[in-house]
Amino acid sequence: MVGSNADIKERVNAVRERIALAAQRVGRKPHEVRLVAVSKGRGVEEMIEAVRAGVDAIGENRVQEAAQKRALWPASMAVPWHMVGHLQRNKASKALDLFDIIQSVDSIPLADALSHLAAQKGKTLPIFLEVNASREGSKYGFPPEEAVNAAEAVAELSNLRLLGLMTIGPLTDDRAQVRGAFGLLRELRDKINETLKLGLSELSMGMSDDFETAVEEGSTMVRIGRAIFDLKKRPFER
Repeated sequence: MVGSNADIKERVNAVRERIALAAQRVGRKPHEVRLVAVSKGRGVEEMIEAVRAGVDAIGENRVQEAAQKRALWPASMAVPWHMVGHLQRNKASKALDLFDIIQSVDSIPLADALSHLAAQKGKTLPIFLEVNASREGSKYGFPPEEAVNAAEAVAELSNLRLLGLMTIGPLTDDRAQVRGAFGLLRELRDKINETLKLGLSELSMGMSDDFETAVEEGSTMVRIGRAIFDLKKRPFER
């Protein structure tokens, strides 16, 4: 096994401490920020240890990998599973069976497909809209200027429940640029609430390299992989 169970617990505790300090710096309460363990490429045993260490949810990037892991997951260990990677429409039905929340809804056609499929399955699916707050061509997500209209369109889909917005911070050492992207997502959430009266409360932003800045800018959910799990290959890594 790569790393020990104690190592994972120590890393989860260290991330929690850093979240708490970041929250306290801006007058927030640490419990306002939930911790999603992003387990792309990790083994099920490691994921179980992360849950035992107190993470709030499991985040997966790929439908096929998540399906393999769910088949091995102990029924007695209840934890929400979040889809945090890009979702293709042809995998939307399978994603509905695997995930409790889809964080990466990045187009209206995908939202339409998810709502239609959710109706067929007799459920209402909680989602986030993914916004490309850094405007990087390599990233998925709605352009910031389209976020309000996208939220309005999604709010009309009866089998989706819009919880908030998600973004991936820019890959840069420029802290001001990172902070700007996260601040923009918060402003968009607030603008949507002011304009559409949707009462969105969630902001999913912040990963291993930038989650403290995200917490300072209002994140309610950080998606942490590397800071919890080590960097070596595990059974599901490609």
